[in-house]
Amino acid sequence: MPLRKLVRKGIKALRGLHENDCDLDPFKQFDRWFAESRRTGLQYPEAMALATATAEGTPSVRMVLMKGFDERGFCFFTNYESRKADELEHNPRAALLFYWEPYERQIRIEGTIEKLSEEESFAYFKSRPRGSRIGAWASAQSSVIGSRKELEQQVRDYEKKFSGEDVPLPPYWGGFRCVPQSFEFWQGRVNRLHDRLLFTWEEDSWKRVRLSP
Repeated sequence: MPLRKLVRKGIKALRGLHENDCDLDPFKQFDRWFAESRRTGLQYPEAMALATATAEGTPSVRMVLMKGFDERGFCFFTNYESRKADELEHNPRAALLFYWEPYERQIRIEGTIEKLSEEESFAYFKSRPRGSRIGAWASAQSSVIGSRKELEQQVRDYEKKFSGEDVPLPPYWGGFRCVPQSFEFWQGRVNRLHDRLLFTWEEDSWKRVRLSP
């Protein structure tokens, strides 16, 4: 049986997204859908599109991995000298998109950006495989490089430099948190009559409305 049919059978996605079935706290609703996507064995349910823009408003988007979330927001990590980090430094707003195709579900999140503390960044960095930690030192992310061979030599150089010792946190590497100001939960339905519930943060509480598909 195709994965899409298996998933539908397991979570009854075709029932749609009704107000009575949706938590009034969008973080809890996100947690519910995220947990369901993980239980069915989807590969990289934590993958999300991250959209940023320059100070002048020129947009860019790429896929990253969410590395944690709680009531404060959604965390991801990068080189602070990368293009995305530079754009976030000058325009600290972002949009996130989670898309779980077998469920026919999307979650759109828009919010402000804040840097994680060095302690938070180090806690995640030390949990990464050693090769990934070496890679963070070897790659000057988003900068022009002469060849793949040059990158591989950088890796060998840092493997030698940190041989026999723990790989430290690079001073130019760490995390960001997207602090949501809105969530949109999108559930696919037949005849393109999709369910869309929008949460916005207004006057110290979340307000929920239904949008036309």
